[in-house]
Amino acid sequence: MNTWIAIGLTVLGCYAVKLVGLLVPAHVIERPLVRRLAALLPVALLAALTAQQTFAQGQALMLDARAAGLGAAAVALVLRAPFLVVVGAAVLVTASVRALGG
Repeated sequence: MNTWIAIGLTVLGCYAVKLVGLLVPAHVIERPLVRRLAALLPVALLAALTAQQTFAQGQALMLDARAAGLGAAAVALVLRAPFLVVVGAAVLVTASVRALGG
């Protein structure tokens, strides 16, 4: 398939999804269940993306420096560190493990 055809179909699909979202009646959006799902869905998607990017190498499970960095970030979050400290801890641990050959 031509790359531009794929890009065009993706653009049309994204536009269609956006349009369908705008056409949903207000009374549906105001339901408590829908509001709760709308609040939790981005968090779940971000967590899934983080897990996939951290622990997957193609079709295989991979435990490497990325997992150590994610662990360091999790510890920093549990300790209620500021965001920049969380990111810095993850970067430092990941770089250290990679430098040590892990």
